[in-house]
Amino acid sequence: MLGPIFAGDEFEFIPIDADRDCLGRTYGNAKGRHGRKLIEYFPDRLRERMKGAFMHFDPEFDGFTYGDPTRPKQKLKELRDGDLLVFYAGLKGWGACETPPGLYVVGYFVVDLAGSYSDLKHARMLKSFAKNWHILNDHEKERLDRLVLVKGGRDSRLLKKALKISANKRAIDRGGHPVFVLDRKLQGHFGSFTKLNAIQRSTPRWVSPEFTERAAAFVLKLR
Repeated sequence: MLGPIFAGDEFEFIPIDADRDCLGRTYGNAKGRHGRKLIEYFPDRLRERMKGAFMHFDPEFDGFTYGDPTRPKQKLKELRDGDLLVFYAGLKGWGACETPPGLYVVGYFVVDLAGSYSDLKHARMLKSFAKNWHILNDHEKERLDRLVLVKGGRDSRLLKKALKISANKRAIDRGGHPVFVLDRKLQGHFGSFTKLNAIQRSTPRWVSPEFTERAAAFVLKLR
């Protein structure tokens, strides 16, 4: 489901579900920063089924860590100290707020450290990722061998107000599916990622070198 956004662009970050969590965090027992249990933001038809579901808290914004073992995220291990890793999420209006679905920047890391699990373990740097879901829950060698980890520094943040980055109208991809694309007004900050400029897929979008300074200046002003 899409996370909730409220009048004034404040929002609640809702992690995706997981098959396990050693800390026992579920949608039914975890509260968001607005005081409600996260299950309360689910549609009525899903609440009973999802209230006991575990959560994949990743990225997490307490220790500012992110981990992913999938192929599309492997290049994230090339991030260096001072780089920006920006997170965006699908949000839609909740309660009296009727904001339509869109993609919004919800937070960012100013990178302190990034690398593969094996390299970080060899360098004895895994303690920096103690709060990460994968370090807490993944114990299969195959998954750990593919795991990429990123640690944000103290200037990292989960935003108080989300920033919409998707255009109001979706585009049609090669498969004939409607997808969210980058708002043209933001291309002056981020440039173009692809011909279609689709931003709905999980493959990371990399800002081209000629736009990195502008993009960084824009993102770092967000609060």
